[in-house]
Amino acid sequence: MLMKMSSLFVRTLREDPADAEVASHKLLVRAGYIRRAAPGIYSWLPLGLKVLGKVEQIVREEMDAIGAQEVHFPALLPKEPYEATGRWVEYGPNIFRLQDRKSADYLLAPTHEEMFTLLVKDLYSSYKDLPLALYQIQTKYRDEARPRAGLIRGREFIMKDAYSFDVDDAGLDRSYDLQRQAYQRIFARLGLEHVIVKAMSGAMGGSRSEEFLHPTPIGEDTFVRSPGGYTANVEAVTTPVPDPIPFDGLPAAEVLDTPDSQTIETLVDAANRLHPRAERPWEAADTLKNVVLALVHPDGLRELIAVGLPGDREVDLKRLQAGVEPAEVQPATEDDLKGRTELVKGYIGPAVLGPNGAPRTLDDAGRVTAGAMRYLLDPRVVPGTAWVTGADADGKHVFNLVAGRDFTADGTIEAAEVRAGDPAPDGSGPLELARGIEIGHIFALGRKYAQALDLKVLDANGKAVVVTMGSYGIGITRALAALAEANNDDRGLVWPMQVAPAHVHVLATGKDQQVFEVAERLSRELEAAGVEVLYDDRPKVSAGVKFADAELLGVPLSVVVGRSLADGVVEVRTRATGEREEIAPELAVARVRELVDAALER
Repeated sequence: MLMKMSSLFVRTLREDPADAEVASHKLLVRAGYIRRAAPGIYSWLPLGLKVLGKVEQIVREEMDAIGAQEVHFPALLPKEPYEATGRWVEYGPNIFRLQDRKSADYLLAPTHEEMFTLLVKDLYSSYKDLPLALYQIQTKYRDEARPRAGLIRGREFIMKDAYSFDVDDAGLDRSYDLQRQAYQRIFARLGLEHVIVKAMSGAMGGSRSEEFLHPTPIGEDTFVRSPGGYTANVEAVTTPVPDPIPFDGLPAAEVLDTPDSQTIETLVDAANRLHPRAERPWEAADTLKNVVLALVHPDGLRELIAVGLPGDREVDLKRLQAGVEPAEVQPATEDDLKGRTELVKGYIGPAVLGPNGAPRTLDDAGRVTAGAMRYLLDPRVVPGTAWVTGADADGKHVFNLVAGRDFTADGTIEAAEVRAGDPAPDGSGPLELARGIEIGHIFALGRKYAQALDLKVLDANGKAVVVTMGSYGIGITRALAALAEANNDDRGLVWPMQVAPAHVHVLATGKDQQVFEVAERLSRELEAAGVEVLYDDRPKVSAGVKFADAELLGVPLSVVVGRSLADGVVEVRTRATGEREEIAPELAVARVRELVDAALER
């Protein structure tokens, strides 16, 4: 049935919605593709569903092409499988929990590893059944603390999640590579620029993880790349570790007065004024700052830790978060520090931290519940490096404090900010930083979930072996938002042909009845030729409003039937380039079909 503007359920807006921050959010709402229902929750209107369906179809075609089979799970899930894997607790406040009338616990699914694993366990028992790949396209739920940017970070979203099941690691590698290649084809077909970067597995677990990021200044993720081809999410960047330095001949540590020097800047100033050295001035990189933070564990335990890093670097909370998941990182509060008299603000040093400090009490998980807090060092702080750092007394710092000789730590952690110009871990040159939207993420999960849920099959020798798994996700609604973010101008959306709600927008502009008759005839002939049409047949709407709506809606081509019909021509416009072509009405269908076919390469 011909899609007509006069009956289409859509209302365009001339003003940006008050809560919209980014172009995709503004335009999808203004063009009548989505409407806000609550923070991070959106209703889909007819045009939005058409675009969404085309994105999903491309994903389905490429999943099917590698032999993956589609299933569909409920969004409302029982607690027990997530308890078995520990994620009922690990997810903390990030999932929606609820109870039924019998007080049984349920959750709204944030992801479905457990359910896929149990389904395969229920039906398969032999190595002959594997390899297997299953996928679904389904709504997910996460209780985002700060939903933002419309569809880019919401509480309800649509995701394609796929899972592979193999007998051994070699099979997992093959499955992973098949999915990786399929993702590259999906994003190429969608017309979405993407960068594949090394990523952290985090709470998901596994031995290998990569993100597919769409580069954009409004992206939430920072990634790095080098001239030699190294790419990584900033959380996954590892620091090139210097070689240890022999202790022989290093001067003894010395506590010196540094009044009014609670910041790195004032410390460097005091060191150069009061304790200058001959070889060169003191710099921030010579200092060791010790930052106290709180880890909130999924079971509610709040544990203080200290991170030691060179004074010219700041702690990157996202990098630190990636290293301590599933705990959540928060700044330490005044309440946290009450009773911690050993911590002198602005002058905290290693002597009161970690194994250097007071005896500690640990729980079964190795978390400190009393005594000196855990102390983790930046990898640059190798044995033999000498530092200026807090002396745990007001107005005093210790100079020439040598790591490994004068203090130790509980371990190292990648928590320092990554800066442009830092060396790539693989030696491929200096790093540059960029921003991106995560549109896909793939994991070599291994046996974490299969082990927890006892998914085993009999191998060729009749021995029960734990299945190894991969997990592969694409944010469908996020990919749509990324497309809108990448394809717009100051007048509205500019959809690529492969995902647009229609191929061509036919506009009847004018009051002459012949204009409407020709426009309708062209619309029906285009449809019969396999071209998807949106026909603006509104009789009492001005040409200016129709043109403004067409540009806002972003259909790739338009055919304007108006005043020029008296001269025997209609106008074919290309939204992306602004090109206009006058053509006889009887040639318009063939010309539009030619342009559509060229854009779709069919």
